Amino acid sequence: MSVRDRLRGHAGRVLRFAAVGAVGTAAHYALLLALVEGAGVDPIVGSVAGFLLGALVNYTMNRSLVFRSDRAHIEALPRFLAIAGMGLCWNALLMYLFVDLVGVHYLIAQIVTTAILLGWHYVGNALWTFRKHPAGTRGGR
Repeated sequence: MSVRDRLRGHAGRVLRFAAVGAVGTAAHYALLLALVEGAGVDPIVGSVAGFLLGALVNYTMNRSLVFRSDRAHIEALPRFLAIAGMGLCWNALLMYLFVDLVGVHYLIAQIVTTAILLGWHYVGNALWTFRKHPAGTRGGR
């Protein structure tokens, strides 16, 4: 495979990751808004709940549509949850810093936080969670 073909394939994967991320982010923000605006929940709690929903949406779609992983669920899911868990901690910390310490509106804070964490999630999932098994090793679902 030529360098050009690999770059084209990687660019396609990044675009699929962004599209899947948009779906997960929409679920995250929908729950965040419903909890904060509809139920009067604290924005940080709403953000964490939304993050968890978005992670569930993203796992299935990233595994099948973005990375087309052959890694078994029993191996991939804990890895995904570790990457997402670290992202969740960063999400909560950044939301606390932006909302409570700096005084940024929670939606603006969430948009900035989401942008910051995009790179973390892509790299972690590409290099660890869904990385293809080397030839001759086991995979499977």
